[in-house]
Amino acid sequence: MGAFLEKPKTEKFNESGMGNGIRYGLASMQGWRMEMEDAHSAVTGLPGHLSEWSYFAVFDGHAGHSVSTRCAEELLGAIVDTDDFKRLQPETAPSLEEIQKGIREGFLNLDQKMRHSLESNSCEDKSGSTAVCVLTSPSHFFFVNCGDSRSILIRDDFVVFSTTDHKPNNPDEKARITKAGGSVMIQRVNGSLAVSRSLGDYEYKNVKGVGPTEQLVSPEPEISIVDRDEKSNLVIILACDGVWDVMSNEDVATFVLQRMKVTGDLVVIANEVIDTCFFKNSRDNMSIVIVALPGAPKVDPDMAAKDKALNSMIEDRVRKLMFEDHRLDMNEIVSAINDISTLPDLPPGGGLCAKRRLIEDLHAKFLEEIKLKEETNSSQNAPLTSTNNNDISENNDQIPQSQGEQ
Repeated sequence: MGAFLEKPKTEKFNESGMGNGIRYGLASMQGWRMEMEDAHSAVTGLPGHLSEWSYFAVFDGHAGHSVSTRCAEELLGAIVDTDDFKRLQPETAPSLEEIQKGIREGFLNLDQKMRHSLESNSCEDKSGSTAVCVLTSPSHFFFVNCGDSRSILIRDDFVVFSTTDHKPNNPDEKARITKAGGSVMIQRVNGSLAVSRSLGDYEYKNVKGVGPTEQLVSPEPEISIVDRDEKSNLVIILACDGVWDVMSNEDVATFVLQRMKVTGDLVVIANEVIDTCFFKNSRDNMSIVIVALPGAPKVDPDMAAKDKALNSMIEDRVRKLMFEDHRLDMNEIVSAINDISTLPDLPPGGGLCAKRRLIEDLHAKFLEEIKLKEETNSSQNAPLTSTNNNDISENNDQIPQSQGEQ
C-alpha cells in the first residue's frame, strides 16, 4: 500500500521527440512516494523493417522499481523478436492476428525471462509492474494493457477508446483468481495486491498445474486494435493510475486538448497534467505520455491570449492579497482566489488546481519581495545607536584625560 515522504519530490523528468509524423512529450514525478517506481519508453521509428512503426509505454512498478525498469528496457525487444513480428513485411498488409500473437508472446516471454533471471541469481525481489503501451503502424493502433495503467484515444475532441483496468474485483479477473485458489479481499488479490495482471509479482504465480495466464496474477496483456484515420484529430494519452485516480478520461482529454490550443509544447502540457493531479491530492508516482498525431489540435492565438490574461489576473490577485491585505498563508491565498466567481477560462478538467503551481511560484516570488522590502525599510529606519554610542564612548574616554591633565 506504500509509505509516504514527509515532503514530496516534485522535480520532473521530461522527454520529447518526433518521427513518423508523430510528436510526443512525457513527464514523470515521484511525488509523495518513498521511491520512484514508474518507468516509460518512447520510440518513433522502430528498428529494421518496422521503421514506420512507433511505440509508447508506461510502466507502474510496485514493491520496487526493478521490474518496471526492465520492462522499459526490454519489452519492445521481446515483442519484435518474436517470430510473428520477424515475419512482418512492410510492403504487404500484416496479419492482425499474427501481430496480436506476437505482442502476447512478447509479454509472456519477458515475464518468464525475468523470473529465470531472479531464480538463477537467488534473488527474492518481490516487485512487479503494470504495463500499458501503444504500437502505431501505418494503418492501425495496437493498444496493449496489463494492469491498471491506462491509455485513451481522443478523436474529434471525444474519448473514443480506453483500455480496461485489470482490477481483482472485475468478474472475469475474480473468477480466475478464485479458480487458482486465491481470494479477493478489500478489492485486492489475497487482500494484498491491487492489480490482477502484471509483469513480475512472482509470489502470486506459483499455482501448480496451471499455465502462466491462469495464475492468481496473470502477465497476459489485453490487446485492442483500432483503425487509423488521419482525417480526424488524434491524440493518444498513456498514464499510470496516479493520474487516473484523480482525473477521469474525459477530464484528462478536455484538459489536454485545451492546453494544446494554448501551447505547442507537449512537455509543458504533460507537466501541467502532473501538477494538476498532484494538487488534486494524488499521492502516487505519476507518469504520462502525450502522443499527438497528424490532425491534432494546434495553437489558437485567441486561446493563448485568454490564458495569458488569466495568468495576469491571478498574478494581480495574489499581489493584492499579499501586499495590500497582508495575507501570506498559501492555503488562505488559494481559498481567497477560489472564491472569485469571475475568474474566467480556467482549464477544463483541471479548474484552479491547474493554476496552483503558478500561484505557488507567485507566492514564493512575492514573499521574497516582501522580505527584501522589510529588510530595506528596517535598514533605512534604524536609529544610529551603534555609531553614536561609539562616539560618546570615545568622548568620555577623552574628557577625564583632559581633566586629569588640568
